[in-house]
Amino acid sequence: MQTMTLNDIDVRGKRVLMRVDYNVPLDSDGAITDDTRIRASLPTVRHVLDGGGRLVLMSHLGRPTGVTESLRLKPVAARLAKLLDQQVETVPECIGDAVRRKVQSMENGDCLMLENVRFHEKEVKNDPDFARALAASGDIFVNDAFGTAHRAHASTEGVAHHMEMSVAGLLMARELTYLSRAIENPVRPLVVILGGSKVSDKIGVTRRALAIADSVIIGGGMAYTFLKSQGVPVGGSLVDEASLDFVTEVLASDRSGEGDLLLPSDHVIAEQLAAGVPTDIANEIPAGWLGLDIGPESRMRFTMAVAMAGTVLWNGPMGVFEIPEFAQGTKQIATAIADATDAGTVSIIGGGDTAAAVNVFEVEERMSHVSTGGGASLGLLEGAVLPGVAALTSKA
Repeated sequence: MQTMTLNDIDVRGKRVLMRVDYNVPLDSDGAITDDTRIRASLPTVRHVLDGGGRLVLMSHLGRPTGVTESLRLKPVAARLAKLLDQQVETVPECIGDAVRRKVQSMENGDCLMLENVRFHEKEVKNDPDFARALAASGDIFVNDAFGTAHRAHASTEGVAHHMEMSVAGLLMARELTYLSRAIENPVRPLVVILGGSKVSDKIGVTRRALAIADSVIIGGGMAYTFLKSQGVPVGGSLVDEASLDFVTEVLASDRSGEGDLLLPSDHVIAEQLAAGVPTDIANEIPAGWLGLDIGPESRMRFTMAVAMAGTVLWNGPMGVFEIPEFAQGTKQIATAIADATDAGTVSIIGGGDTAAAVNVFEVEERMSHVSTGGGASLGLLEGAVLPGVAALTSKA
């Protein structure tokens, strides 16, 4: 069975209820600081509008407690309207009579954005009555919000059970295609790069990576938990104490026939996490110092592995890349992956901080695929069932 997509249906004259992920970052004045998620949805949005559908969009924004004025979706609708060069109407609710009247007045090619679904606590509880009320705004449900596909919420999973047809949007389909192919039938060698702060956030994907990859590179804060379990001095570096048993088990297990595990051999260290502080390079981190980036020897080893890869999966930065003194490791890995992609390697970048990093270092356009979903991509990589995907209509 295969998940049906928007390409499998005719939307002309249909009310298309689409879940998008417009949970964009805002500044203190409520202005959008990064519209990547909005731009990523444009192919799906335009497909419906150009096909004569009546598009009703729903999304969450932030983590409101009830109605929160600063988290209304009107600024998001305004940004979408500018990108589409057409009007995007809004309504100050996501269910109810005002929504019903607005939807009934729509014509083919119109676009309407419902209010923040998380203004209702029943959204995250996947309440069936709330899901049914959302479903009343559409004839067809399209889920294009890969970033929320790992959540069984009313607007991501529940609503699908109250529609005659529920399909994946073009972005969702692209995400599933790239990530599934990388796991099930990658161009080898497959190199998985894992970074970020805590091992506990990535236990499942680490196990899976060690089982399927030819090489697994561990960097960022994760690395110090692995190194401490080997008895390597890590000073005051971030260590996920709760995951030490897991790491010890991984390192002690018989891993014959599994991929190589590559850990940093040197580090950029400092006495505090701040811009402008003195730094040093060390193989072992002394007391009172912090490991905040991979060192030059580790960068060279890791980039060599990337250069040999047929497929690279990267989730998690190599250091605190937001601070220039500790950005070089992440930047060099990002550049190495971009160079490998130019030479034919398939590169898949996990969501969240990793996507932000390739954007900061201006190599995003050179990657094969940059995922919009951090938690969802990790879930898929570790073999979990994503509720927002499982609820969609399938075809033989």
